Amino acid sequence: MQIIINHSSMIPIYEQIIEQVKALILKGELKENDALPSVRALSKELKISALTVKKAYDNLEQEGFTVTVHGKGTYIAASNTELMKEEKRKEVEADLELAIQKGRRYGMQDEEIKELFSLILEE
Repeated sequence: MQIIINHSSMIPIYEQIIEQVKALILKGELKENDALPSVRALSKELKISALTVKKAYDNLEQEGFTVTVHGKGTYIAASNTELMKEEKRKEVEADLELAIQKGRRYGMQDEEIKELFSLILEE
């Protein structure tokens, strides 16, 4: 599992881990029952605090992406298709929001932006 931490990013390190693990799950690179590295191993590999990794793992479990078995490790949870759909939908919404903001920065009116979306959808 390849996790890359950007120490100069404004995004907290634990959130970077969460987003990258989710992305690996959504791409199918991490599948149901795959084991994540131990908290200690990942913290050592990334040269960060074990508490930071633990926080990321705890959040992933709260969101239903992983399951932790005490004494055994953290594993990718059974794929919840609705959860995956919602996660993908959030990504697309974020990208669309960025496109709308860019259009507005360039002085486009909402109607022009809607027209562009309609044209693109017709292709």
